[in-house]
Amino acid sequence: MHKQLKISLLFLIVVLGINTISAQNTTTITGKIVETTNGEPIEFATVLVGNPIDQKPIVGTTTLQDGSFILETTAANFYIEVSFIGFTTKRFDDPTITNGKIKLGTVVIAEDSQQLDEVVVEGEISQTVFKLDKRVFNVGADLSSTGASALEVLNNVPSVNVNIEGQISLRGSQGVQMLINGKPSVIANEQGNALGTLTADMIERIEVITNPSAKYDAEGTSGIINIVLKKEEKKGLNGAVTLNTGTPNNHSLGLSLNRRTEKFNLFSQLGFGRRTFPSDEETENRNLVDDTYISSFGQNDKNETFFNLILGTDYHINDLNVITLSGNFAYEWEKENADAIFSTFDSNNSLTDAFRRKELTEATNPKYSYELQYKKDFEGNEEQSLLLSATGNLFAKDQTSNFINTTTVGNEDDLLQQSRTDFSQAEYTFKADYTHPWAEKFTLETGAQYQINDVENDFAISNFDGVNFIDNPDLTNIFEWTQKVLGVYGTTAYESDKWGLKIGLRFEDTDVATLLQNTNVSNDKKYNNLFPSGHTSYKINDDLSLQAGYSKRIFRPRLWDLNPFYNIRNNFSISTGNADLQPEFTNSYEITSIYKLGKVSMNLGVFFRHTEDVVERIVEFQDNVSISRPENVGINNTTGVEFNAKYIPSNWLSFTNDFNYSQFTREGDFEGNSFDFKGDQWSTRLTSKFKLPADIDLEFIGNYRSGYRTLQQEITENIFMDFGARKKILKGKAIVNLSIRDVFASRIRESVTSQPEFYLRDFSQQGRFVTLGISFGFGKGEAMEFSGQKHF
Repeated sequence: MHKQLKISLLFLIVVLGINTISAQNTTTITGKIVETTNGEPIEFATVLVGNPIDQKPIVGTTTLQDGSFILETTAANFYIEVSFIGFTTKRFDDPTITNGKIKLGTVVIAEDSQQLDEVVVEGEISQTVFKLDKRVFNVGADLSSTGASALEVLNNVPSVNVNIEGQISLRGSQGVQMLINGKPSVIANEQGNALGTLTADMIERIEVITNPSAKYDAEGTSGIINIVLKKEEKKGLNGAVTLNTGTPNNHSLGLSLNRRTEKFNLFSQLGFGRRTFPSDEETENRNLVDDTYISSFGQNDKNETFFNLILGTDYHINDLNVITLSGNFAYEWEKENADAIFSTFDSNNSLTDAFRRKELTEATNPKYSYELQYKKDFEGNEEQSLLLSATGNLFAKDQTSNFINTTTVGNEDDLLQQSRTDFSQAEYTFKADYTHPWAEKFTLETGAQYQINDVENDFAISNFDGVNFIDNPDLTNIFEWTQKVLGVYGTTAYESDKWGLKIGLRFEDTDVATLLQNTNVSNDKKYNNLFPSGHTSYKINDDLSLQAGYSKRIFRPRLWDLNPFYNIRNNFSISTGNADLQPEFTNSYEITSIYKLGKVSMNLGVFFRHTEDVVERIVEFQDNVSISRPENVGINNTTGVEFNAKYIPSNWLSFTNDFNYSQFTREGDFEGNSFDFKGDQWSTRLTSKFKLPADIDLEFIGNYRSGYRTLQQEITENIFMDFGARKKILKGKAIVNLSIRDVFASRIRESVTSQPEFYLRDFSQQGRFVTLGISFGFGKGEAMEFSGQKHF
């Protein structure tokens, strides 16, 4: 931890030093840009300071609404250039500096009829095309000229949806991996919404990958979205500040800053706040052998106070080499209260015992992360590149829970219990990726990744004996988990104007070790696997394209799947891990089509997934206590269809629909019992967006998820709606935002486990969340809806 703190402090000193240097020998340039026809000010005109020797830009900015600008430079020899799309460019060579200032006054520029004609010809509408293993959304003039943020651009990408709070989903699923120029970036961290500091005219294209090739981790994700920026990034200071308040108890403040110069792109984000998550909980454990049962009803309040700081910089050594260094520090204070009544009934449905169980849990969670990246492009071929990166993430949790059982019916003694956990986790990833195109239509990709996970969890459960808390030796231990994964890959691709093929192979070597120190029980696993992939695409015409893909994926059991620590919030319903758990493997096949018909864009895909060693939670029941733990149970074959449609009938109205249906067949057994069964499930999501007069936007999101079966459980269907409204003020530089999650308080989590000898029911509901926020953007930063989420 001390080492990471030193790195963070060193990084802060470097950033501050850069700012100090940039303040020396500064020349301040001011002026106002207007058009010649009527003298109206021109907003978003570009003012550029350039080097007269190599004609390359040094620093730049854009004009405000009144056409004014302020620009600073430390250069000694430079020229000033003023430009705006559709207007003639005006240049000032050898400007006169007086007392460190250049006052250009009012600069008049005229329309360029020839350039306007070119804009009409070349200004394309944004469109999506298939590129082998991905879909590419090219940002046209219809979006890049609007001043929209990256989040708004994403919302125009088929099968991608961004709700009014900035949360991104792909084909209806969240958990999307976001990349900037092909690499992870804190700017792309969905929870921070720093994407608001990027505007549409900085974006060249957006790449969507739903079935990743061998180039990417074999671990499954909901998909990958890569935002590719133009080479000519806007210079100057961009940022946004946001203040939120809401009920129940949702208050946060967020600040994002992004400063671009000739050599440096400095970015930072600061956020802190407090949130409360109340919920109503119900459980029922019914013993069908003697017809007795235990029920509980209670409330739970989880309070979180969090702080988050991001600092980073891109250093452009030259046009072909860039180094990125970023760091993140976060801290969270948790306080959780639970209060429930547990009642025991006999076979005659008569109450025999009851007690009240109260819980107070307190925890602190610090987190550190850092990232160092180097990217090299090669002269003469913009697609050739080398990317090296090293990242580190460290997380800790110090948690204590106190439980008090107070008897209200019956003769049972009162009970005091305590649980504690001292947890630490370190994750390190080292990557190298190289892309080499040749013969115009062929591309070779190769690279390697080494990932280390190192975890220690010291946990204990104690009972009070009247004097002291005594650890229960059966429920107290120190769990160590280490996982090392080495991956090496290679892909080759051919791509013509209409047809393409990409094949790849990834090798991963996995080394896992677990140890329970107190009982000296170890479980080591070492295995290696090949993960092939293949993708092809065919463009029938400009409005219809087809894509097919195959990949092999793996799910490795994570910490809480393996950790045998018991959660005793409910002594009659306990969950734990399984250190013997094996990974599950999936062969994924997918065929997708994209079709455009006027103002409607549609994606229709069918898929088949064959999964072996499926991980499912198995419930065992004894003495009215249920204990669930993950187990590997058989195979699963899933066939499904996914349909996405986006309809934009006018510039003030749009509809987006995501529909998913899957049918599965499960074959498996556990401890001699067959778990063969069939089932299906489906979900749909409809998003309606309205742009009203007075810069008011409304958003309605309706969700339905059908009920479905697992090995032992039936999950209840779910229907709910979210609502959002926002109004732009101060010419769009500020936004007032209102969001209501679960408008009708209908979103629930309910599962029923029905077996020959027992019946279990678990129910929880959080209710409605209302948030009101205001955001202000400055520079070219967009006002945005900082959600106030924690960063863990």
